[in-house]
Amino acid sequence: MRYFSKMNRLFLLTLVSIGLLSGCSPAKQRPGRGNELVLLSRSAWGANEPKAFKRHVPIRITVHHEGTRLDESDDAGRKIKAIQVWGMGKDRNWADIPYHYLIAPNGTIYEGRNPYTVGETATEYDPTGHLLITCLGNLEVQEVNKKQLESLIRLIAKVSKQFNIPSTTLSTHRDNSAVTSCPGKNLYAYFQNGYVAGQVNALLEKN
Repeated sequence: MRYFSKMNRLFLLTLVSIGLLSGCSPAKQRPGRGNELVLLSRSAWGANEPKAFKRHVPIRITVHHEGTRLDESDDAGRKIKAIQVWGMGKDRNWADIPYHYLIAPNGTIYEGRNPYTVGETATEYDPTGHLLITCLGNLEVQEVNKKQLESLIRLIAKVSKQFNIPSTTLSTHRDNSAVTSCPGKNLYAYFQNGYVAGQVNALLEKN
């Protein structure tokens, strides 16, 4: 009996070690591991249904910052929902949230409006053809979080390949407008010194 009990204990310990009793399969990978870029869907931030919208084919990538302070510990999903509600409200009457993708300070990427929908931002140029990516926060006064910068680079490479957009089209809001400092001096510095373009091209060459 003592021998049988000892064997049972060893069997149970073996089951625990391979994850069968914990409900985890060692063959399955947890979300976000590896090199896969995870994008949270619109349902993750409780998006409202969009209004009728103008369609386009994205042919260039343009980067913004949202412009109001957001820290890594803040609820990015709640912030994104507030942006949508404001943009679709009486002040703007836009069809949806203005951006196609949004990146939180902690590096989490959220899906915004349909990429085949023309973006709507407070700018004097026509955003038709621009795929709009925004980094949440005010990057004129806040430093760029390394996780946010890494996610931005990986997302640019992803959409460049997905939509067949040449990386040479990459620009920022202020490159297309004379009346804004967007995406903020602290993020813009990484475009001025060629860091973002260099990292994006390195990823594209790998793939």
